[in-house]
Amino acid sequence: MKGIRSILVVSALLAFACSLASAFDPSPLQDFCVAINDTKHGVFVNGKFCKDPKLAVADDFFYSGLNKPGNTSNPDGSKVTTVNVDQIPGLNTLGISLVRIDYAPYGGLNPPHTHPRGTEILVVVEGTLYVGFVTSNPDNRLITKVLYSGDVFVFPIGLIHFQFNIGTTKAVAFAGLGSQNAGVIPIAKSVFGSTPPINPDVLTKAFQLDKNVVTYLQSRFWSD
Repeated sequence: MKGIRSILVVSALLAFACSLASAFDPSPLQDFCVAINDTKHGVFVNGKFCKDPKLAVADDFFYSGLNKPGNTSNPDGSKVTTVNVDQIPGLNTLGISLVRIDYAPYGGLNPPHTHPRGTEILVVVEGTLYVGFVTSNPDNRLITKVLYSGDVFVFPIGLIHFQFNIGTTKAVAFAGLGSQNAGVIPIAKSVFGSTPPINPDVLTKAFQLDKNVVTYLQSRFWSD
């Protein structure tokens, strides 16, 4: 347990250092800006309504629960537990967030996706993961690595990336992101599961597929 805690601390420190070096979110102009929905009792700072700093409390900077495994009983065999500004309002303007990712044995997958607003630094604390990302045009080069417990890997901002459990046991990873809300765009769901659906003729030509295949893919249930 101590080993996992120490790796978590290292991961958080690395992500925080990354956000300080080149944060995508705007730099704050005050110590903190605790997000608040009640505009009547907020102060407008840096484009957001913030709680009066004098009213900030410890729970504005606190979250409990990352010790609990996520439910991987789904088609992807993975679960991402997010801790961003929606869970910790004190993260507002600080340019950092955290996730826990659980992977089922024998193929648990965090499917190809992108984070439009943040670089990700991931540390494996249990299991074996095959991870990778694809560079932008014109090369579209696949960069991959097999990670073991204690290994760290970086996914640059905006690039398509994935993690796949190639082990026979469950896997667990934690990741820091250089944004209070990095966002996520799952590739398959965005393309084939959009609302309303993209015209099948567009996807048929873009992917060079038979239209019946496109229609079938659009009919599938796409998990986040």
